[in-house]
Amino acid sequence: MLLGVESEARERETVLVSACLLGRPCRYDGRSRPDEPLARALEAEGVAVLGFCPEEEGGLPTPRPPASLTGEGAAAVLDGHGRVLTDGGADVTAAFVAGAEAALAACRAHLVRRAFLKERSPSCGVETTHVAGARVEGRGVTTELLARAGLCVEGVEGGSEGD
Repeated sequence: MLLGVESEARERETVLVSACLLGRPCRYDGRSRPDEPLARALEAEGVAVLGFCPEEEGGLPTPRPPASLTGEGAAAVLDGHGRVLTDGGADVTAAFVAGAEAALAACRAHLVRRAFLKERSPSCGVETTHVAGARVEGRGVTTELLARAGLCVEGVEGGSEGD
């Protein structure tokens, strides 16, 4: 589900933002991580904001079990030889790839060149993500796909729900 694209988005820059950073309760645990400094900065820039949750767009429910990449990371997932598994061992690779592809399609449709994504997510992590259940340096699946397409992707930690 796309959030916050204003009708005049074609007349000004549109940026993609993880929906949980905008306060939407779409994280795996059913919570959000609103980031007020990011919201203020984007408002000051005068950009249109396209809120997006790749995991929901890929067909996963909210809440959902935590998931992490296999040892090869996001690049391997996109190249067809890595996987994304829930903590219980269910393979959710197809949903993560579908969500990443939907994010890229939305970016292309709205001429997005920049994205601000939730750090530490197996979808959206930019500097850190989860591999084999541990927090490690590396990208999430959506970040990897957007970066391959030439988008500038910035990681945002996000605040506490309700902050």
